[in-house]
Amino acid sequence: MTFLILASSSRSLCNFRGPLIEAILARGHKVHACAPGLPADRPTRDWLEGRGVICHDAPFARTGLNPVSDLRALVHLTHLMRRVRPDVYLGYTIKPVIWGGLAARLARVPHRVALITGLGYAFTGQASGKRAVIRQIARRLYKLALRGAHRIAFQNHDDPADMARHGILPRNVPVQVVNGSGIDLAAFPHRDMPDGPIQFLLIARLLGDKGLREYAAAAAALVRKWPGAGFHLVGGLDPNPDGISRDEVEEWVSAGHIIWHGPLEDVRAALAACHVYVLPSYREGTPRTVLEAMATGRAIITTDAPGCRETVTDGQNGFLVPVRDSAALTRAMERFLASPDLVSRMGAASHVVAAQKYDVHKVNAAMLDALQL
Repeated sequence: MTFLILASSSRSLCNFRGPLIEAILARGHKVHACAPGLPADRPTRDWLEGRGVICHDAPFARTGLNPVSDLRALVHLTHLMRRVRPDVYLGYTIKPVIWGGLAARLARVPHRVALITGLGYAFTGQASGKRAVIRQIARRLYKLALRGAHRIAFQNHDDPADMARHGILPRNVPVQVVNGSGIDLAAFPHRDMPDGPIQFLLIARLLGDKGLREYAAAAAALVRKWPGAGFHLVGGLDPNPDGISRDEVEEWVSAGHIIWHGPLEDVRAALAACHVYVLPSYREGTPRTVLEAMATGRAIITTDAPGCRETVTDGQNGFLVPVRDSAALTRAMERFLASPDLVSRMGAASHVVAAQKYDVHKVNAAMLDALQL
């Protein structure tokens, strides 16, 4: 069989879907991969082509609404699929699910799978102004595209429930929930805790919906009382409408609250150097950085929000806090500062959960089932 996989970010084809692509190839199937800028992304293209994957460009931007550009992408993708003639189409993230899904239907691809990796900006937070308009458009486009899917996979149980409540999910299309993208335990092995004062870490694109402002507020409240503690941030600027400006981040740095490392190609050293991983996100599919931290053996603080709450059993491998509640986040972080013995105990529990629930080989087995292999 021939597969065509469409992503909105070329790097995610290796970082998030690499083991899945290898599993499909191992079964003797042919794979085409498509993403914006993929031909120019030499490291990703080399990784894919070195395994026999055929690479294609996708003419759309990862973020933003441009009807003319998106319709051109639809036409381009339809022509591509008619030329490649895949037996199976897999699209993940919003534009590949919508525009790729519609193109696959127009091209009459025999088996079409949509992977919803999170509902993103359009469905997160209060719906007012521009966000309300985007949410309404996204709902209608999702409903149109998913009507043509043969199977829909989600990464948590909240997202399908919310889509069904909004009347987006077609009743006749099978739905499957998988445990995120999984984590390669060999690539992210357990690491001993570092010596010294407790170091907190947050890895995320610089978006308000990732809870960065709550993290910065908690750091500001704790840094004076616990001067040895460190509050680290890894991540780059993002053009998303919810993006946090460089000026705002540099204010946190100048005030001495946050240590900003910028974007990192490889986060394993940063994870190994921390004691507690923090992600106060408002909503996720299943947060990959949390899985990486759990595999590394780190205690977790995250929110009682879709996608996040499934990674933590409160009091076992970390703590859950309410969304947008910097005071609750501060209290949770201070529990580790006041009782450092929690770090090793909860970190060990995190590693067990990662191995039992999120091992990438187990997750890929579920995805191969969704792809009917």
